[in-house]
Amino acid sequence: MNTADSARRYSVGAMIFHWVIAVAVIVNWRLAENAHHAQSGAESAAIFANHKALGILILVLTVGRLLWRWTHPVPPLPSDLAQWEKTLARAVHVIFYVLLIALPLGGWIANSLAGREIDMFGLFTIPPLPVGDNPDAAKSIFSIHATGGSIFIYLIALHILGALKHTFFDKNGGIFRMLPFGKA
Repeated sequence: MNTADSARRYSVGAMIFHWVIAVAVIVNWRLAENAHHAQSGAESAAIFANHKALGILILVLTVGRLLWRWTHPVPPLPSDLAQWEKTLARAVHVIFYVLLIALPLGGWIANSLAGREIDMFGLFTIPPLPVGDNPDAAKSIFSIHATGGSIFIYLIALHILGALKHTFFDKNGGIFRMLPFGKA
């Protein structure tokens, strides 16, 4: 890989954080969908337990990714992007980070308001936050959490479409900026 190509590509650490978090988010979305369509309350609760644990893991990974981003420069956006594309790309990335933090925190707060701890895959539990018991507030936050999750999925689709457009139509190496191979 030449130096100019390296300057347009994200660091290996950023790539690892990106793809691990991306897979975790998609898996977590599918877990939530499966829990809603479970055959029994016990099955739904078991699936949601994994959804909650993975959400906390996503939160931890996101904090790590933000620390990485602050200590490792990000490559500039391709110079052939229109100003509206640059603005949209930056806005979507900011919203991604907000949702990657707010959704897990909201889920944790809602569970705490419902008096529930979070079982981290049977390894340990995270106790409820000291927010008191308020089932009505928990229900409202869970509703906002679900709406935020839906918005997140639509933005992910937009992000994927943008990466594919830049890669295959604009031919500016869009997706290869976040992959260790190909021409960025």
